[in-house]
Amino acid sequence: MAETKVATRADTVPESKVDTAQVLTATESLLAYIKSAAEEQTTKTGKRNLLAADGDDDDEAGGSGAAETPIWLTVSTKRHIIDSNRLQPHTIRVPHALNTDDETTICLITADPQRAYKDIVASETFPAALRKRITRVIDVGHLGKKFKSYEAQRKLFAEHDVFLGDDRIINRLPKLLGKTFYKTTVKRPVPVVLAKRRPRGADGKRAKAPKKKGPAKTVAGDATLSAEDQAAAVAEALASARTPEQIAAELEKAIGSAVVHLSASESTSVKVGLAGWPAAHVAANVEVVAREVVGKYVPQRWSSVKSIFLKGPRTMALPIWQTDELWLEGSKDVLKTGSAELKAYEERQAAKREKANVGKKRKAVTDGAETTTKEAAQAKAPAAAVKEAARPAKKAKKVLESNDNSLDKQIAASKEKLRKQKDAAKKAMGI
Repeated sequence: MAETKVATRADTVPESKVDTAQVLTATESLLAYIKSAAEEQTTKTGKRNLLAADGDDDDEAGGSGAAETPIWLTVSTKRHIIDSNRLQPHTIRVPHALNTDDETTICLITADPQRAYKDIVASETFPAALRKRITRVIDVGHLGKKFKSYEAQRKLFAEHDVFLGDDRIINRLPKLLGKTFYKTTVKRPVPVVLAKRRPRGADGKRAKAPKKKGPAKTVAGDATLSAEDQAAAVAEALASARTPEQIAAELEKAIGSAVVHLSASESTSVKVGLAGWPAAHVAANVEVVAREVVGKYVPQRWSSVKSIFLKGPRTMALPIWQTDELWLEGSKDVLKTGSAELKAYEERQAAKREKANVGKKRKAVTDGAETTTKEAAQAKAPAAAVKEAARPAKKAKKVLESNDNSLDKQIAASKEKLRKQKDAAKKAMGI
């Protein structure tokens, strides 16, 4: 089994080892295959794509359905990668943004109170095109109340295409949204920074966040905040929030970036483009994503990468880079024959197997198992001993050592016999 390493984000990114010409060639071949496969499917079935608009059947990607086919970059590593924040996706800025469709709907999940961020989105300096795509702004307080049931969470999941979460409350979302959002990586909330960065001190460290105040007073007989407390909370949130222009730029960056979901495995896949894009655009995104993923999230960087592939949802994986060494130098994944490490490993495995047998019922072997009846009679009264001595000695039964294989056979035979008896009884009863 491959070793496991914890992913740590690196400050500097090494130079990519992926060949630009190889990436472009693989991209062109993959897009051509997707187009031909879509045309062949249409010809074979004789059915027109009902989702395609008029005149879209002859486009470059073989129809709008094929044009929306995602292209994935898969990085295979020599060791498992474990990300301590694996429920929080990472983002990579790419030359050609993803999710640029004007019809894409966005749900923005913020810290309390939501009114402050609704006012920011509704301000005149906020881009109108982006405002149109943001169909809901909700804070964690209302999220936990309105979408507590599973049905409500499924409805929220279906109503929006992209979910963005304030980085201050992103750790609370898995508990609030549950498996509806986090059983897959399709619509997991992407973290965004909505609050101003705290200034750094003379030591270079950021100032500590101010202590939270106690719970605000509520109106008598009502669970909502009073008007004065609501206004104060909104004013405080607006003072600590970024400007509308900065928030809009942050949202655009998160929407258009490639999202990286690190799982505890040897393979990581990242969406880098669509089949309807030009091959040069997809290739440019591939180079950036490959460099950033390996440089920031793979331990030991390129020396720990086994291969990098490019593929579609239903296509073969096209290799664009492969390592010459399948194992890390000095790795313990493969041990030499006769080495001390291999001997120690075999001893540990043997100890584990021996420990696994502890607790099983086994027949005890006694030291006095072969004591004859004659020897036992000598301990009796003299008269009885003489009488017993005249009798022929009986051989003591020898207690055999337990045999797991034999025991399994006996159990299987008993089960088979019982099954036959049940079948005979059912037959006799006419069942």
